[in-house]
Amino acid sequence: MGPHPAVAAIRLAVRRVLHDILNDHHASADRPASGEQSPHERPPSPLVLVACSGGADSMALASALAFEAPKLGIRAGGVTVDHGLQPGSDLRAEEVVLRLGELGLDPVESTAVTVGREGGPEAAARDARYAALDAAAQRHGAVAVLLGHTRDDQAETVLLGLARGSGIRSLSGMAAVSGADGRYRRPFLALDRQTARKACMVQSLPVWDDPHNADPAYTRSRLRHEGLPALEKALGKGVVEALARTAQLSRDDADALDAWARQAEASVRDAAGLLECAKLYVLPPAVRRRILRQAAIEAGAPAGSLFARHIEEVDRLITGWRGQGAINLPGKVVAQRQGGRLVIRQG
Repeated sequence: MGPHPAVAAIRLAVRRVLHDILNDHHASADRPASGEQSPHERPPSPLVLVACSGGADSMALASALAFEAPKLGIRAGGVTVDHGLQPGSDLRAEEVVLRLGELGLDPVESTAVTVGREGGPEAAARDARYAALDAAAQRHGAVAVLLGHTRDDQAETVLLGLARGSGIRSLSGMAAVSGADGRYRRPFLALDRQTARKACMVQSLPVWDDPHNADPAYTRSRLRHEGLPALEKALGKGVVEALARTAQLSRDDADALDAWARQAEASVRDAAGLLECAKLYVLPPAVRRRILRQAAIEAGAPAGSLFARHIEEVDRLITGWRGQGAINLPGKVVAQRQGGRLVIRQG
């Protein structure tokens, strides 16, 4: 008799992602730089890490990675991040490390971070977590880090983006592949949270339910326990699936517009590299605003602090020019119109 359907589903999702990782690894190994291994030498087995909090989603992911990786000749390890936001978090992190080791993962480690305040508690914790995961991947030479985000997480992310009014990119949610060189992979974006929890239950995997996930002080928690259930009550079942589908469609559109903006950017700059307002004016607004956003980021504006309202103000220097003064942007960046050119620089 085969595995429980929930276990089979998570293993299949992980197997597909591992195949992709393996193909990418072999493709990069086929392009050795000068002085590296000869074509006859076999490249070392790639290492894939799982980011595990001890919750149901990431424990299900860890178990599936431990089961599937050896069959493909992939080394599998794990890392848990101790945010230090709750009493006893260090002890819980040690427990997660023990559980990952019991699954057969190696190397496994816990890494402690200090969570700042910039952008709010959720954003600050996320930034600290990804910095720690980046460092762990580099330290161990991992080719990828698996994350346990599910279809439910994706739906929540889309709704949060919609509430911010930040445009189509924010509606595209989380990418299946993201980070430097495609480091982060999310195998479960097509699976619901209940499938992961069921897989843990039938495998007798102990899980830890983070109390922050039920704390109404956190926006995502309120959305999870109040917002989405209210939407499903009003609109019927299928809201989560529809939002996840919206994310993929929005991502496809946003990727196409980003590519258009990259191609158009060179054509709207003069010989000195300055943006020409007249040429920007005739571009579609979605393309023009992407060029303006990228120019602001290149000038030093932090991407995470640059919102749609900032870009709209800069855009009015192009489309609604009335002699207005400079626009102050995050990161002490200033945008102003001078002699038919748009100058975006550190103030």
